[in-house]
Amino acid sequence: MERRPFIAGNWKMNKTVGEALDLVRSLKATLQGVEDVEVAVAPPFTALYPVAQELKGSSIFLAGQNLFWEEKGAFTGEISPVMLKEVGCQYVIIGHSERRQYFGETDESVNRRVHAALHYGLKVIFCIGETLQEREGGVTFSVVERQLEKGLAGLDAPKVETMIVVAYEPVWAIGTGKTATPEQAEEVHQFIRRKLEKLYSKGVANSLRIQYGGSVTPENIYGLMAQPDIDGALVGGASLKVESFSRIVRFREI
Repeated sequence: MERRPFIAGNWKMNKTVGEALDLVRSLKATLQGVEDVEVAVAPPFTALYPVAQELKGSSIFLAGQNLFWEEKGAFTGEISPVMLKEVGCQYVIIGHSERRQYFGETDESVNRRVHAALHYGLKVIFCIGETLQEREGGVTFSVVERQLEKGLAGLDAPKVETMIVVAYEPVWAIGTGKTATPEQAEEVHQFIRRKLEKLYSKGVANSLRIQYGGSVTPENIYGLMAQPDIDGALVGGASLKVESFSRIVRFREI
């Protein structure tokens, strides 16, 4: 089955509103005419609304970097799914390794966020991946399996098939300059797809897109995308510059 590649830029805690608008204006111009790849950007919360206005009429989707599972309430510093929808987000990133590592998110809290996002009609970029210690300990597959099972617990097949994108991010490759080789990444992507087949069905597993995240660059994107089970990329640092991100989106032209 042909899966449309999906390249998403996670800007993390970067870009003021002015800088964000400059970047998306340039991206709109540079990526005009790209139809064979789905593209999304995830600015910080402060820039979401103005970026959404700037993206109107373009084919670039907007993503939040996280959300809290309640619609509203006394949760100082949090953002609700309703707020993300209102400002124009179509996607939200959930379970990013930095959220798990620095902010104490667990498989259970990630699962609550996923359910909340889907309830309000937001598609989810659902992040999983092992640390260096776990890879060296030979437990990569059991970690990924646990994160998949617990993170997607309670979701039915149609929701998973139509609303979830899995992003495999080896934690040891995020922001370190180290990248999993295409073969290492493919091995885990293939494992994820087989696990999804067991959890749901062959149809779900074959249609769901699995991105790779972890020091993705214009130099390594083509090799990654040549793998049969890698359907896109969740791009960090290289998404902060027009030139590098647009080259990644146009990986077929490299």
